[in-house]
Amino acid sequence: MSNVISKEVTCPKCNHTQGAHLYISINASNDPQFKKALLSGKILQYRCDSCGYEARYTYPLLYNDMKRRFMVYLIPQIDRFQLEDRALEDDYRNLKGIRKRITSDFNSMKEKIFIFESGLDDMAVELTKYAISEMVAKKLDLGRVSEGYLTMYNRETNTIGFTYFVGEEAEPFVQSARLEIYQKSLKIVEAICANDKKLSGFIKIDREWAENTLFRYKRVKSGR
Repeated sequence: MSNVISKEVTCPKCNHTQGAHLYISINASNDPQFKKALLSGKILQYRCDSCGYEARYTYPLLYNDMKRRFMVYLIPQIDRFQLEDRALEDDYRNLKGIRKRITSDFNSMKEKIFIFESGLDDMAVELTKYAISEMVAKKLDLGRVSEGYLTMYNRETNTIGFTYFVGEEAEPFVQSARLEIYQKSLKIVEAICANDKKLSGFIKIDREWAENTLFRYKRVKSGR
């Protein structure tokens, strides 16, 4: 079941206090209507009844898809690679083979959901995203392109696509590629990421992880 609590929240602009429903956890299998509201951003949308100020709630939120056997834990601004929540582990102690991920922002949470629903390996996706970001940086003559998300996957057309946010204005830039690059990334994951896949608790698979993984892969490949 999904878990919703009632709480008084104060507007940061006018200090007006009003009641709010905060979704602490969402069970996508049992409550698909909450899943839809989450992905649209509606669940996390705040609007002050007094002054009309709008913002997005930022608080820990657990997304659980029992059917596809994955969990995504949104913990705003978390900078840890691994998190073992004993209370959560106890609540779901009978569930085995669950992929558990931490994300530090809402867009990354949505991306993880899209990845797992598409039947993809998120580790391979992160490596692919990193590799393509390097191509985009070179194409646009930028030093670095760090923010991007998987936004397209089509097996029939053999393509995978990412939307990157580039430049000072963070303009969206869409770049697609053949699925072969994802398959190559998957082979890297299979070669050196077995220990990562065995880690307990929730882990953070992001750009930093991809950079470290590629560094390890190059060292192994070079025999050092």
